[in-house]
Amino acid sequence: MKPDDKIMANLKPGCICMGIKLHRILEAIDGGAASFEEIARLTGIGKGDCGGKRCARKVEDLLRERGLTGSRKNEELPA
Repeated sequence: MKPDDKIMANLKPGCICMGIKLHRILEAIDGGAASFEEIARLTGIGKGDCGGKRCARKVEDLLRERGLTGSRKNEELPA
């Protein structure tokens, strides 16, 4: 990750409901997490009022960018 990308990841929200920044999600992925469930367990995302409907799409996109599938178990992502 480039230095400017790291700065932006520290500023951008990863999970609005829980107040978790994007860099926490990226750290979980870099640490080997390969699904929404793993990332949620490590970071606390998906436990807010929306139940992960906002952050799930972002996580899925980040995992896909890295060649990982990461889909939620038995659940379709919100449109």
